[in-house]
Amino acid sequence: MSHPDHARWQQCWRDKQTDFHLAHVHPLLKQFWPTLDLGTDDRVFVPLCGKSRDLMWLRTQGHHVTGVELSPVAVRTLFKESRLQAVRTQDTRFTRWEQAGLRIFCGDFFALSADDLLGTRAVYDRAALTALPEDLRPAYIAHLAAILPADCVQLLLTIEDLEEEEDESSVLAISEEVLDLYDHQFLVSLRHAACFPATLAADGHRGEGRSVHKVYKISKRLPD
Repeated sequence: MSHPDHARWQQCWRDKQTDFHLAHVHPLLKQFWPTLDLGTDDRVFVPLCGKSRDLMWLRTQGHHVTGVELSPVAVRTLFKESRLQAVRTQDTRFTRWEQAGLRIFCGDFFALSADDLLGTRAVYDRAALTALPEDLRPAYIAHLAAILPADCVQLLLTIEDLEEEEDESSVLAISEEVLDLYDHQFLVSLRHAACFPATLAADGHRGEGRSVHKVYKISKRLPD
């Protein structure tokens, strides 16, 4: 699927404008991943994965990890920083980078098929949904529903900005956007919500505003 955001995303990686990248494994992943009750060798899918360190953490848990990432710069950097020598193969849709329990499809998420994710037991989404422009999010959810196995569970991490006048207690629930996006095809369960105060940037100016960090467990609705 061609979208103007694709070019912007590729340019961010070429220009090294990757402030969204975490230099450590996300602590909420470590805290809540065990609640999914997966087998150590189960297959895990990480959409729009970038060069996330979470990929390697999941791999060290014994999982077979599959990611998809649009930017070849991100994929190349992931394998270089992980000191893995990838085996690369190419078809009309993707360049596949593979090595010892880690497989990355470099290309468009919307080109993935159900065959690409056969046997996947869980999805880890730290920033895929929130990184997408709002007009692409419904298509992203619909495509996930189409390509994931019926028994696949998802761990979704989100960050919601709090307006100055908003009361923190009013947002410690499933967000309306998440419910609107997922509810038709998935069951959504909020597992964690925590508010964070505004922060100052290094130069003393306003940094990040108030926010709410949430963890959701999501599973497919079974047919009636």
